[in-house]
Amino acid sequence: MKFLKSSLTLCLTCALIAGTGTAQEKRAITVDDLLAIRDVSSVDLSPDGAWAVYTVKRNDMDKDKAVTQIWMASIDDGTALPLTGETYSASAPRWSPDGSQLAFLATRDDLDEDATGQVWTLDMRGGEARAYTNVTQGVDSFEWAPDGQRMALLITDESENDIADREAKAKGETPAVHPYVIDRLQFKEDGVGYLDRTYTHLYVISGREEEPVQLTFGQRNDSEPDWSPDGSRIAYISNHTDEPDSNDNTDVFTISASVPADGIPAAPLQVTTNPGTEASPDWSPDGKTLTYTTQIQPELMWYATIHLAVVPADGGPERVLTKALDRNVYEPTFSADGRSIYFLSEDSGTQPVSAYDLKKDSITKVIEGGLAVSSFDEGPKGTMAAVVSTPTLPGDVFFLDRKDKLKPVTHVNEALLDQLTLSEPHFIDFTDPDGETVQEFIYPALGMTDGVPPPAILRIHGGPVAQFDYGFDPFAQIYAANGYTTIMANPRGSSGRGENYAAAIWADWGNRDFADVMAGVDKAVEMGLADEDRLGVGGWSYGGILTNYVITKTGRFKGAVSGASEANYTANYGHDIYQREWVTELGLPWENKAEWDRISPFFQIANVTTPSLFIGGGADWNVPILNSEEMYMALRKRGIETGLVVYPDEDHSIGRPSFVADRYQRYVGWYDNHVKGD
Repeated sequence: MKFLKSSLTLCLTCALIAGTGTAQEKRAITVDDLLAIRDVSSVDLSPDGAWAVYTVKRNDMDKDKAVTQIWMASIDDGTALPLTGETYSASAPRWSPDGSQLAFLATRDDLDEDATGQVWTLDMRGGEARAYTNVTQGVDSFEWAPDGQRMALLITDESENDIADREAKAKGETPAVHPYVIDRLQFKEDGVGYLDRTYTHLYVISGREEEPVQLTFGQRNDSEPDWSPDGSRIAYISNHTDEPDSNDNTDVFTISASVPADGIPAAPLQVTTNPGTEASPDWSPDGKTLTYTTQIQPELMWYATIHLAVVPADGGPERVLTKALDRNVYEPTFSADGRSIYFLSEDSGTQPVSAYDLKKDSITKVIEGGLAVSSFDEGPKGTMAAVVSTPTLPGDVFFLDRKDKLKPVTHVNEALLDQLTLSEPHFIDFTDPDGETVQEFIYPALGMTDGVPPPAILRIHGGPVAQFDYGFDPFAQIYAANGYTTIMANPRGSSGRGENYAAAIWADWGNRDFADVMAGVDKAVEMGLADEDRLGVGGWSYGGILTNYVITKTGRFKGAVSGASEANYTANYGHDIYQREWVTELGLPWENKAEWDRISPFFQIANVTTPSLFIGGGADWNVPILNSEEMYMALRKRGIETGLVVYPDEDHSIGRPSFVADRYQRYVGWYDNHVKGD
């Protein structure tokens, strides 16, 4: 494969993203500012390319909840208009094929306290939003048909307990409290709780408030529907193995969108057969080909590279396109002319939009540079809208015109950003003790005094297969505002550097990645950006896990905050959601106990001298609070200063705004006390 030089070498200069407001005195960012920042996502261009719709999430501090609104902005002059109200959340905005309607998902609990999520549509010629669906248990997602009338829906089965509760309420009775009756191999999901035998299936609805017709069945979940250009078939993702809970072998299927007179849907056609994970199908404009993402080495789990692939829509040879790229690929979509496939990828701290030219077998970056693109949509004649973030820009909608010129369309946080001084990171390469090249971001502390290195925080990312990128990082900014340099390495185990780099920590967490993050600290000290004697460490999820390794291996850090971490891995088996992954990487705990114990930082607790705070969500089934409780208890028994903070009813993603603020304050407060000694 040949890699072509990009047609657009994009650098978001200060002139491009600078606010247009009048000059004013700048100040450092605060926790209140972080809570006031609005998050932009889910951009969708109108068919004529004149308007972009997108979502804006804000924190309602009075109600202590996050609310998401749908907005529309003019590509021409940036005029922005709210399309949904502030009393409920709306998501997934999608233009109808002719641009006359906008559909979205919303739970209108402002109208009905028992409301479930439905598809709503807004006539762009005027009027109020109207419900398109009326599904008792609600709609999970939808996709317009090419005719602009029908929709593909994903609907989760209603359980017997749900039915009983609904019937009790209808009679004015109090619903009963039901026991969890478990018979599945995968019986938990973070953010959901205990799982029963209800599944998500594909339906088609022919018009507003019509009865949806079910197309797929069985004890398996179906997802990601995509219509064929002629509207006759729907591609989707499903796992049709005998025991879907035991593996991640999803495939691309297609099914007829029409139901015969006898009411029995046609059998689905399995299009791919790779034993790994397939996702994100998209039809070519001529309906002959499907593109999708694939992992061709399922034995490597999340360490395996996610590739771009194509397959004939009626089945046939599957062709992986990006083996030479060796970078994770997401959200593939055919260009309107069918000659290219656009996609997002992770690449050395960046997240660009690229295009794979099917004729030339080459890749061109379409939007690139020191940035991270989280969402994009192609418009007429190769134009594109994208949500772009940089280290000093939380995210806005940008427009790529026909001359490959990128311009900002929205300025969602401009009024706030104009008041703030933010830290600009260094992005550097360094060599670890094994001779491996590692990359990191270093955000300098604000107000540094020449010749006086400031205290510093080693911030560790989650995953483990993830990367710090050029997107806005609130922790780095709040640390900089409080006088800390932030060191953010992408050690071995991270994505963005290829499969071998990610898989380097296979069944060996806390060794090579520990060496890399410590070498990153040494590099910051060498550059005069960090005080060797005033160091803190912390992170969330795998960032908390690696923090636990760090404090058991070195006493260099004056304070640690381990968020949503694991420590005693045997205790997690059957308690967290990773029953497949643990066994794949380490074997069964009763058969391979020595390996499980070898990499569990809990059993090295006697080495810890660092004052350490442990925090997490009380309802986290991803990384259960059990781990933090065990680490806290062990350090208390040893007489090491420690603390434990549990956020009630929160899963792995802390969502309640007051808890989000509290988490920032806990990190900074612990470091101020132990790293600065305030």
